[in-house]
Amino acid sequence: MLTGPAPAKINLALVVGPGRGDGKHELLTLFQRVDLGDRLWVEPAASTSVEGFPADTIIGAALAALPAPHGWRVRLEKHIPVAAGLGGGSSDAATALRLANAQLASPLSAAQLHAIAARLGADVPFFLADGPQLGSGDGSVLEPVEIPQDFVVLIVLPEGASKQSTASVYEAFDARRGAAGFEGRAAGLRTALRGVHRARDLAALPVNDLASSPLAHELRAHGAFRADVSGAGPVVYGLFQNRTDARRAEAAIRARGRCWITVPAWYG
Repeated sequence: MLTGPAPAKINLALVVGPGRGDGKHELLTLFQRVDLGDRLWVEPAASTSVEGFPADTIIGAALAALPAPHGWRVRLEKHIPVAAGLGGGSSDAATALRLANAQLASPLSAAQLHAIAARLGADVPFFLADGPQLGSGDGSVLEPVEIPQDFVVLIVLPEGASKQSTASVYEAFDARRGAAGFEGRAAGLRTALRGVHRARDLAALPVNDLASSPLAHELRAHGAFRADVSGAGPVVYGLFQNRTDARRAEAAIRARGRCWITVPAWYG
């Protein structure tokens, strides 16, 4: 049996373009792993089962894609809020792949695991990579980036918020012709990234194309040097220079939803 963490992610930037022929959208996003996460235990078994989260489908699908003559027993300790924009399911799937692959007689290569992960979901491959990554294409084409990691993250899940389906979020984006100027906006993100030398420089990154929240404005008013929605939401994050500032902001807005204070994480 092997065990490992399945950390959450936030999108420090998300620029979205036109639809692709495969039903997805072209995009450019900056993935950042954080030290809030689930934990998995994986071991070979006669058949595959996932304990601790009955609603799982993606872990089972991930493990079924491995060339094993047996099933897997998975125990999942869930901490990442579900359907919040933090990539919990994708991280669980990637961690299950990594832990199970390490127990194969002939483990798959990193490229083979990436291919499986990309079929499961556009952000699953990110959780197999170390450090911040710039995702392009549908998000599964990754480039490592060097950005400061000396900041504190306050994550807020707004009270009563429910995640819209990804399809409906993208339909709304298309309806407002949000893809206009994608190439220029993507170039703007890359340019802004080149100017990031200190944590506070992350404030210059463009805002999320898919979703917005008044909570982001509140977090900035309470000292965040950057605040935005993660992915398609509904989670909102704020970046702070230190824990003292993050705790002060949490005290000011904790009535608005569930809060977590965390920090960047380099790998799972």
